[in-house]
Amino acid sequence: MNATVEQQYDALKKRMERATSKVGRRVEEIHVIAVTKYVSIQTANEAIKAGIAHIGENRLEGLLEKKAVIGDDATWHFIGSLQSRKVKDVIGHISVLHSLDRLSLAKEVQKRLVEREKTLDCFVQVNVSGETSKSGLAPEEVDSFIKALAEYDRIRVIGLMTMAPYAENAEETRPHFKALKQLQQRIADKEYVHAPCTELSMGMSNDFEVAVEEGATYIRIGTILVGNEQVSE
Repeated sequence: MNATVEQQYDALKKRMERATSKVGRRVEEIHVIAVTKYVSIQTANEAIKAGIAHIGENRLEGLLEKKAVIGDDATWHFIGSLQSRKVKDVIGHISVLHSLDRLSLAKEVQKRLVEREKTLDCFVQVNVSGETSKSGLAPEEVDSFIKALAEYDRIRVIGLMTMAPYAENAEETRPHFKALKQLQQRIADKEYVHAPCTELSMGMSNDFEVAVEEGATYIRIGTILVGNEQVSE
């Protein structure tokens, strides 16, 4: 029999507790985002009923479909690459954007936020590994990019996000998470009003324990939490 989302969440929390205890952190410091790209609205609802407050979607269609049913019972995160032309459809439906990585996107986000008289918490996406298949800024571009974001007063940079390369041995991801933590701390030390940069969005099903040990405050968990139903959306 397949485990329920509640059972899988309990198992996840136990693993998180072990990871945090190793480095003297508290499990309450870490927010779990249930990544529901490959599951049904029903399964997303099960995650919320299990006590998960944050839902992450990679695609606009999935976000709008699920939010139309679930509404504000969850905090909605957009965690995939966002095309500028789709910003108008996303703004107003999310609380957090995890993939801010270019000024053209920031400009469009700012425009739509002004129209709605809203602000938005954002993570700046960093391609720590340098993989060509991944989006995000190179680490050396982050300082100047965040400085330039001061022009966009509706955008609040709460932290940095990265995706580590997939590795069978999660320990191999540690240098990438460690590098992002160092970069996040450097930005936080600048005490920008528009970019407090206190958070780290990093770690997925296969490597979240290492990410937690290295300072993650948001982990994006799909397969081991809600499964993979490959639903069509």
